Amino acid sequence: MTAPVSDPGLAAGPTAPTALTPGAAVALLDDYRAGADRFLATPRRTLLTHGTAAEVPHDERPLTRRVSELLTGLRRPDRPAPLVLGAVPFLPDAPAALAVPATVRSAPALAEDPLIALPAQDPADGAGWQVREWPAPEVYGAAVAAAVARMRAGEFDKVVLARTLELTAPDDPDLPAMLNRLARRDPSGYTFAVPSAPGRTLIGASPELLVARRGDRLTANPLAGSAPRSADLAEDVRRAVALLESPKDLHEHAVVVDAVRRALAPLCGRLEVPERPTLVRTATMWHLSTTVTGEVAGPEVTALDLASALHPTPAVCGTPTDVARSVIAASEPFDRGAYTGMVGWQDADGDGEWVVTIRCAEAEGRTLRLFAGAGVVAQSSPEAETAETAAKFRTFLDAVGAAL
Repeated sequence: MTAPVSDPGLAAGPTAPTALTPGAAVALLDDYRAGADRFLATPRRTLLTHGTAAEVPHDERPLTRRVSELLTGLRRPDRPAPLVLGAVPFLPDAPAALAVPATVRSAPALAEDPLIALPAQDPADGAGWQVREWPAPEVYGAAVAAAVARMRAGEFDKVVLARTLELTAPDDPDLPAMLNRLARRDPSGYTFAVPSAPGRTLIGASPELLVARRGDRLTANPLAGSAPRSADLAEDVRRAVALLESPKDLHEHAVVVDAVRRALAPLCGRLEVPERPTLVRTATMWHLSTTVTGEVAGPEVTALDLASALHPTPAVCGTPTDVARSVIAASEPFDRGAYTGMVGWQDADGDGEWVVTIRCAEAEGRTLRLFAGAGVVAQSSPEAETAETAAKFRTFLDAVGAAL
């Protein structure tokens, strides 16, 4: 585990993963405290930062330029490259919650730490949670049906419609305990807890890498097409095989992969896209997955440049993007905020990792707002998409000890 960097304003970027010290990654997970801390665990590394040395300003300049200029100004010749870490919202004109932390601690991936196999403390009795579905399932189903009718009329190809659960507790929720349960449930995924606005914390466990850059190499991992897991092994395998053969889900996935290819191609000297998807699994869901790899066109192309070119993909918005955004605005009675945005980090060298913010919640006071969405195409049914969002809520409901 690397030593903390304590020089304010010059928090260094994460070093390459080193030999595993048992307990190093889990120690960072256990040390997280809501408020001033930012936590991000990926399949490559675990990061815990404390405090804020500088915030990325919100002005008329493109986000990529604001980040680059801030990091360049903080760079010192005798220090590792500084970094920004935080969340970028779904709407492009909304303020991002990105900051240069005062201190950074890093460790290898949680999945490589043997102590992550120890069980997390069970959540307290969830009877105290008051749960509100917003919109109600029948209202959400009606929005899906309306979108399907418009797609069958040829107006657009796909839209991702979401709904929320608002959970209110008698006392402030224990966010460090929730983060611990999320991380231990899927240690190979992307677990995060970062401030998203004054008084708010974005917390979740996403299965989806938007894009990562390391030197001249990039990796993107679009997911689209999903099926809920089953506790019965035979049924679980049947659902996985059915997903791999589903024309509806394969079409939905192909739309997303094609959009990723077209968005990345101008920024890359080489791009490799497999012809068929594979499967990835979380504790609650199966997903169709394609791993895209390549080389950036030059050192000036940063991880955030790549992520901004991709965001939002059809996996979280739809296609065409402008039409899908208008359908979302008319159909969803809430502001997505950071949900279906991206969370991650970038250093002054341009390296970084950006993750799609799904399977997440936003905490504010005694309230947690959970989000889940489903990709709606012309072959969709309101019942199936409503059931898919209910299955996706399970990731967080299990972490807080509540039931839908």
